[in-house]
Amino acid sequence: MRTIKGLFVALALTAAAGATPAYAVKCGNSASGYEAWKQAFAAEAKANGINNKAISALMATGYASKTIHADRNQKSFKLSYEKFKQVRGTATIVRMGKGLKKKHAAMFQKIEAKYGVPAGPLIAIWGMETAFGKFTGNQNVLAAVATLAYDCRRSEFFTEHLYHMLRLVGSGRISPSAKGAMHGELGQTQFMPKSIALYAVGDLNSREGALASTANFLKAHGWRRGAGYLPGQPNYGAIQGWNAASVYQRAIAEMGAAIDGG
Repeated sequence: MRTIKGLFVALALTAAAGATPAYAVKCGNSASGYEAWKQAFAAEAKANGINNKAISALMATGYASKTIHADRNQKSFKLSYEKFKQVRGTATIVRMGKGLKKKHAAMFQKIEAKYGVPAGPLIAIWGMETAFGKFTGNQNVLAAVATLAYDCRRSEFFTEHLYHMLRLVGSGRISPSAKGAMHGELGQTQFMPKSIALYAVGDLNSREGALASTANFLKAHGWRRGAGYLPGQPNYGAIQGWNAASVYQRAIAEMGAAIDGG
């Protein structure tokens, strides 16, 4: 039987490692249980090393009903590939992307020299995610991630992100009032909290910070300098690490190749 002292030692080790706890409070499927869930989760989070600043920020959040609606209506990923390209405007992204590659050539050369990732796939992700930084979202990201951690559909996945978000808020890296996309993504290429903690290398709301961070993410997911990135080529797996939808992955690879002149 585990002693009380042993339990606290285990909790301390878990928090120090930055891991998601093995246990979690009960999820829910409507706004009615959110306030009670926050109370229970806050106690769990505090036991796992989350500081009072982050706990207070969590307790100030409300149930993000718009996030739940968006989560239940991600229809574009279910389209055929040709329809997906039409709906997401891939031809426009390629056209504008070629111009941006020329305009910011020095920046892209600098990023490629450091991370080995060429401009094409970075520009494709940038265009697909936020129309090159024009639409980064207006949802409170802490409320969005907390709501999705509470929601039963993908509670375990978003609980991990919530712990990372709370650590980022607690350390001051992210403001409790930060705004982003409906699932808690932040910045010009839409980083989730765990990816911010692991791969962000600059200000995600700036052009260079977001693109360099995206290149760092791809490098960490196995990107090989100079190798191809179309389906079946060595670097396609790194693109797959960015998004789980097959239509999205293929679109990024093909747009990137078109922008790079392939």
